[in-house]
Amino acid sequence: MDELNDLPTIAFQSEPAGAITLPVQSFWTTVQYHLTTMVKNLRSLPMLSAVIVSLSTTLCSSAGLEGAASTPLPAPTAESTIVETAASVADFSTLVAAVKAAGLVDALNSAGPFTVFAPTNEAFAKLPKGTVEYLLKPENKKILAQVLTYHVVPGRITAKEIVTLSSAPTLEGQRVDITVTDGTVKVDGATVTKADINCSNGIVHQIDSVILPVGDTIVEVATKNGQFKTLVAAVGAGGLGETLSGKGPFTVLAPTDEAFAKLPKGTVEMLLLPENKDKLVAILTYHVVPGVAAYSDAVVGMKALPTVQGSTIPVSVDGSTVKLGDAKVIAVDVEASNGVIHVIDTVLIPEG
Repeated sequence: MDELNDLPTIAFQSEPAGAITLPVQSFWTTVQYHLTTMVKNLRSLPMLSAVIVSLSTTLCSSAGLEGAASTPLPAPTAESTIVETAASVADFSTLVAAVKAAGLVDALNSAGPFTVFAPTNEAFAKLPKGTVEYLLKPENKKILAQVLTYHVVPGRITAKEIVTLSSAPTLEGQRVDITVTDGTVKVDGATVTKADINCSNGIVHQIDSVILPVGDTIVEVATKNGQFKTLVAAVGAGGLGETLSGKGPFTVLAPTDEAFAKLPKGTVEMLLLPENKDKLVAILTYHVVPGVAAYSDAVVGMKALPTVQGSTIPVSVDGSTVKLGDAKVIAVDVEASNGVIHVIDTVLIPEG
């Protein structure tokens, strides 16, 4: 990985959907940070066989969004796959090369339906110099596959349906944010320049930028944020840092420093003592939902959340206020490479 030191870098996008603002690097900063972070998180990659099936069936008939720029496409051919049709369109030659380098051609020729947000050659050219060449190297195949799967959403979502959404889950595991302003549709900041390219196993929407998943783990996101110093210290004292930096996925209910400060005087100091590690771990694991990145829209529909500690946390909704046990949720859907964080204003204490 020495070649990373010679490249500029880009940071994974990390703007959460909730009300919290995370202090992260700008979307385009350095390739080194971006790629190094991806490498550290390869352990969290899901199996990619059918995962990216979406970039594969047919860039067939196209209908652009009102006012969007269009690129000439070949005549619709129901028998053609996305890979085959994309290969015949000059604007998608870099995307096709990436699909081949990632070993995803066969997967992309399988069944759907899928929705693909397809970057043009110009979109790839906007990446910092050397990024595309780096990603196309055989040793970076898994990294490239992670980026590509972030452009694929399960199901067929037309332009008419997209404008009703605020986000969509991707096959990479994280969600993309969707915004509509004056008829312009953006996916994680990338503008949809051609919509509804109908395919035999899905639909393709052309975009003007490559979109990137968050590269930081839950622990890294919490550490960089600055509002979770006590939580991060507790995770370290409890020996849970490696676990929460692992594959996941996890949903973490993260108390802020102010939440910990509300505990009786001396409580935090007592819990951080080595002899009280078991108590600390019980409290921390009571804030972790295992095996799923439970976004807010799913949480509000649940009566209770299961936890790693073993007990459940009741969920209550009163208008726009959501409470998990005694804690009020003050920010939601803070994404990480291995799960999602919801910020709460009170430390939850399990019974017993």
